[in-house]
Amino acid sequence: MNIVIISGQNHKGSTYLVARELAEKVGGEITEFFLPRDFDEPCIGCWTCFRTELSHCPHYGKLQKLTDAMDRADLIILASPVYVFHATGQMMSFLDHYGTRWMVHRPDERMFHKQGVCISTAAGGGMRSTNQDMYHSLMFWGLPKIYRLGFAVRAAGPKEIPEKIRQKIHRKTDALANKIRRNNPPSAPSLKAKFWFYAVRFAHMHSLNIEPDYSYWEERGWHGKNRPWNTVSAIRD
Repeated sequence: MNIVIISGQNHKGSTYLVARELAEKVGGEITEFFLPRDFDEPCIGCWTCFRTELSHCPHYGKLQKLTDAMDRADLIILASPVYVFHATGQMMSFLDHYGTRWMVHRPDERMFHKQGVCISTAAGGGMRSTNQDMYHSLMFWGLPKIYRLGFAVRAAGPKEIPEKIRQKIHRKTDALANKIRRNNPPSAPSLKAKFWFYAVRFAHMHSLNIEPDYSYWEERGWHGKNRPWNTVSAIRD
């Protein structure tokens, strides 16, 4: 399996420990990126991607390696420590660049054939809201299977994690790795993804003809009978 880990911090802390452990248990080729080391640009709201396409983004030269890795991956792992009850600013700045790939604009067919995991850790709380920050992007990109892992590690770093919590991490990553392998490749889109697809399709057909979104859907036959989750070529690319 081809796996990409996007870490929302440069250092290899508790969150990275969980992400790496899960990826190794799933097995396959693992590609890692660290934010902001591998991408450090905030979205500047220039609307270039909305008017044209993502490859015209002024930051695309830096973004392309990460985009290509996610497009190739069977499993996308987004991992962020909890910062003030949310994902790190670096993670959110990275995800901001993919607004045009959300279902309401121009989703990429390849995303409908992948699995995703959102991972967060904190000394105390905030894992639910942090994972939700990352989950929203994966879901609106169209990923059919998305899992969430959150751990209150009661520690400032990996070496300080109590043994009882370490064992819990091992059990949870064991179970999730088995589930990911069983579901590869995922067989059907999520109900949320299908709902948003058909909602946008309905809007296109009745009133919302905003370009270049409308033409993008029309070229792929999504206004007709074609569906992105049935695109065989997307799995092969």
